[in-house]
Amino acid sequence: MIPAINDAREATTAAAAARGRSLWDDARRRLLRNRAAVVSMAVLAAFIVIAVVGLLLWPHDYKAIDRSAVGVPPTMENLHIFGTDAQGRDLLARTLIGFLVSLSVGVVATMVSLAIGVAWGATAGFAGGRVDQFMMRTVDVIYSLPYVFLVILLLAVTQDVTTGKPFLKLLLIFAAIGGVEWLTMSRIVRGQTLTLRRQEFVEAAVAGGATNAQIVRRHIVPNVLGPVVVYMTLTIPVVILAESFLSFIGLGVQEPLTSLGSLIKAGSEDMETKPWTLLFPAGVMMATLLCFNFIGDGLRDAIDPKDR
Repeated sequence: MIPAINDAREATTAAAAARGRSLWDDARRRLLRNRAAVVSMAVLAAFIVIAVVGLLLWPHDYKAIDRSAVGVPPTMENLHIFGTDAQGRDLLARTLIGFLVSLSVGVVATMVSLAIGVAWGATAGFAGGRVDQFMMRTVDVIYSLPYVFLVILLLAVTQDVTTGKPFLKLLLIFAAIGGVEWLTMSRIVRGQTLTLRRQEFVEAAVAGGATNAQIVRRHIVPNVLGPVVVYMTLTIPVVILAESFLSFIGLGVQEPLTSLGSLIKAGSEDMETKPWTLLFPAGVMMATLLCFNFIGDGLRDAIDPKDR
């Protein structure tokens, strides 16, 4: 009986060795050995769980105004752990919803830029010739325009439509930031595509009768996902900071919704008399940005073939 079990184990081990480890399996193992990245993922996951559960269970609503508790410093009385703002709203509840809104802006706007940038760059790189020249010169022209100016212009034009509609304004922020953040993504994907289209597996697909669209979708895009994923994790904090800047100039999230940028702006106006209104949102934003940066660094080290 024991020899049979040993033979089965040896057969399983041999089969696993024959299959080998895929690129993503190897990258996952390398990523999990990066302590900074793992701790950052755990902290970010904890923030998300605390924010979601806290908004459901916390006794104070982020929109509720209490005129009798204006500018209360952090205290356990009435569970104002982070204190209250200049209008008497609980700062912990405001920070929780602000974190979720800022994270949503960062993730969704990055996904918009990812979709546009990957499609544009892969098409330009694989098509080549005049198509590539036209598409990339278009990117260069858009690059020459001030990034912030484009976002401000898009939001200012739609300001009358979004007045009094905070969720519609949030959707437009997603589209505005993501609609101009894809430029670098497209250049990265184009560069990778120019290399991949000369590989044997692409030539084999062409010889096999695959269409250009099938080659881009099945062969090019899956093989550029490594650098794209790394750049995506590093883009999210950039987008969060961009939204914070928009909040500082009055084009960010509308009340009663808020974001970490909006809270920091409000806190900066009262930092001398109510420093907690600035310290807590700023601390959460700093921790969030650090987590994404460490995760991005960890992914870059895990996927980089030169480090293997």
